[in-house]
Amino acid sequence: MKLLLLLYFCFTMNSISIYNFSKNSKVSDWIIIDDVVMGGRSNGRFSIDEDGNGVFSGTVSTENYGGFSSVRYQFDKINTTVDSKISIKLKGDGKEYQIRIKDKTSRYYSYITTFKTNGNWQEISINMKDLYPSFRGQNLDLPNYNSNSFEELVFLIGNKKNESFQLVIDKIELN
Repeated sequence: MKLLLLLYFCFTMNSISIYNFSKNSKVSDWIIIDDVVMGGRSNGRFSIDEDGNGVFSGTVSTENYGGFSSVRYQFDKINTTVDSKISIKLKGDGKEYQIRIKDKTSRYYSYITTFKTNGNWQEISINMKDLYPSFRGQNLDLPNYNSNSFEELVFLIGNKKNESFQLVIDKIELN
């Protein structure tokens, strides 16, 4: 039994909280960026629900060459290793989303991957070394993520169709 407890603490203590939502979380920590910056008509919102979860919701419109909504969180540098993983406890709506990170907020491109939600609470685990560089929907001829830190995390929906969406987020950790 002592060995099990020791193993449990070893694995859980290695997690770094990127964001753990609660009823006291600040909506202002998260910034919406929609396609309206390029003339589109999508409309994303971010709120804290009655259970203390972060809620990214809204509508995506392909009108006027639009088609995406995103929410961004910037933070002080968090150190990573080659084996680091981002773990997210979330409840989606059955749609596909992107997660995007930047090792430096000043970098023009992001490292991205997609994940599919299933309508239930899920634990999504993303190997950071599998994130590939992209800028405005174009993959770049650069190596996958291999930095030793990152400073920004973004959730984005852009499935090339008109749709409403809702992504409920409980916590985000680095393992």
